[in-house]
Amino acid sequence: MTTKARVAGVGMIPFTKPGQSEDWDVMAEKAVRLALADAGIGYELIQQAYAGYVYGDSTAGQSALYRVGITGIPIVNVNNNCSTGSTALYLARQMVELGAADCVLAVGFEQMLPGALGMTFNDRKRTLDLQLAKQGEIQGWDKDAPMAAQQFGGGGLDYQAQYGASDETFGMISVKARRHAANNPLAVFRDPLTLEEVMASKHLFGPITRFQACPPTCGAAAAVLVSPAFAAKHGLDASVEIVAQAMTTDFADTFEGQSMMKVIGYDMTKAAARQVYEAAGVGPADIDVVELHDCFTPNELISYEALGLCPEGGAERYIRDGDNTYGGSHVTNPSGGLLSKGHPLGATGLAQCYELSHQLRGDADKRQVDGARYGLQHNLGLGGACVVTLYGRA
Repeated sequence: MTTKARVAGVGMIPFTKPGQSEDWDVMAEKAVRLALADAGIGYELIQQAYAGYVYGDSTAGQSALYRVGITGIPIVNVNNNCSTGSTALYLARQMVELGAADCVLAVGFEQMLPGALGMTFNDRKRTLDLQLAKQGEIQGWDKDAPMAAQQFGGGGLDYQAQYGASDETFGMISVKARRHAANNPLAVFRDPLTLEEVMASKHLFGPITRFQACPPTCGAAAAVLVSPAFAAKHGLDASVEIVAQAMTTDFADTFEGQSMMKVIGYDMTKAAARQVYEAAGVGPADIDVVELHDCFTPNELISYEALGLCPEGGAERYIRDGDNTYGGSHVTNPSGGLLSKGHPLGATGLAQCYELSHQLRGDADKRQVDGARYGLQHNLGLGGACVVTLYGRA
């Protein structure tokens, strides 16, 4: 027998640029304390914890959580690249659903360096060799372009070759992201951008310009998941439920064909979304609000189709018709997304959980999507892992 996990509390600190944040453990502590306060419980009721981070040393989760309490509970450290935060959430949700624990904490944090992402260890074999080898086979290697921009920019070129979307269509995503982020006091970039400014910014690779790439960011976010019985026993307002959730990794044909869209996770996303819709008995038309992984604009565009928000080949019309924002079919990334809210890798998945929980509670302030009943979360990490989560009102 399984029981649906409820989101009892969420916490998030303002995201900042590298060099402007507090230490990683302080950020994590603050996010956890905010989540506990939001839930209305003390740390002594937490039975297990999952701590996600990418750039940190061993047992950083313990170091961070010991600042909140030292209670002897299991603490598991999680690293799944950019999907780390939602992987921690995935593990916490499993424990509650399976009845192994009634109150579980998931926290994600990251203290990043300025500049483009690169490999941390240069004295050993790379972990992305399959992806990088396939990229080299398909499009070669540009020594002057950032690694991640080449991968996601290549995905954008792949999409353009198939469906003919214009460069400006990708740029419109960044304009929308900044417009949404203007209403998010926790976002790192809140100033508006025009399409002309986006397109005039430094070219990185393919259709991507600098304003179409997420910034390196520092921050932390956390969530407390509980069983319905625990919520009832302690009188908690756990009105948001994880209706369905799926995690996928790469498929063999990712590395057999000639598709950069597959290399950057299109198939992982499509498979995880299908599993979630089937498990929940709902479809894309039922979704009101979406937080998806827009590390670069091409990933947001292709994710619209992989998540079923619009037909394959229909993303350009979806964007130009305004179906990705308020008044359209779905409000995507009301938080501003990774492009404007920021992308502290370990915290991102839990920051998405934070946003969607507030949306479904109806207390997202100026970002509120009217009448939101279902929220969809999409968090992707190359290497690879994709987590898709469906939230609903309990």
